[in-house]
Amino acid sequence: MKKLLAICMLLSMLVMAGCGGSDKSSQAPKTDNKAKIIVGLDDNFPPMGFKDEKNQIVGFDIDLAKEAAKRLGRPVEFKAIDWSSKEAELKSKRVDVLWNGLDITEKRKENMMFSDPYMENRQIVFLKKDSTLVVKNEKDLSGKVVGTQAGGTTEEYIDATPAFKSSMKEVKRYADYIACFMDLENGRLDAVVCDEITGRYYISKHPDKLKALDVVIGPVSNFGIGFRKDDKTLRDDVQKVLNDMKKDGTMAKISKTWFAADITKK
Repeated sequence: MKKLLAICMLLSMLVMAGCGGSDKSSQAPKTDNKAKIIVGLDDNFPPMGFKDEKNQIVGFDIDLAKEAAKRLGRPVEFKAIDWSSKEAELKSKRVDVLWNGLDITEKRKENMMFSDPYMENRQIVFLKKDSTLVVKNEKDLSGKVVGTQAGGTTEEYIDATPAFKSSMKEVKRYADYIACFMDLENGRLDAVVCDEITGRYYISKHPDKLKALDVVIGPVSNFGIGFRKDDKTLRDDVQKVLNDMKKDGTMAKISKTWFAADITKK
């Protein structure tokens, strides 16, 4: 009888231990989905992301990112980076996303994952207001000194098009478009080729000095948000709230604030 009782007690202890182990193993590790999202950007890229007169980072993409983070219940930090080294900043995890008028290209897809496109982007030509230069296509820039931003889509197109690149007298590359346009105003450039939205926003502040030409250089691209390839969860979370913002009109409202029209991709 004592032996039988001992066996029963042993079996009971094993069953309890087994149940306890089962409960513990069933508790899957929780993902920290409330951590801060660090957004990498070029803070001299108006109106997408730039510093205002109070030295605060503002812009269309800034408002978009703030609203997305708010809906995700996560804090957000905006970190100015060297835009020409943006992929290294993302890969090294110094930033979590690249969100600042980032063109979706096949080359960039090799190193990062993108959101769905949320805005189209054209590269167009800008001249001084009193310039007599006639530009109807890229061939008309032959023999001219042209400025653009280092690390941008225009630079990538120029470098990938040897005939166009060699036709120009010189291609000057700048850390940001503000410096680029200042040189154009001062006569050190014949023309600037850059993102339409950036240029049009800039000349809206300097209407007597510059003019935009409806001349597209290179292919029309799309803006997207860049993520690390192994960060699909964050990508999908952000994409979901962006879709919601499109549906409820929030994205259109933000666009009208900065561009006086809804120019987001439908």
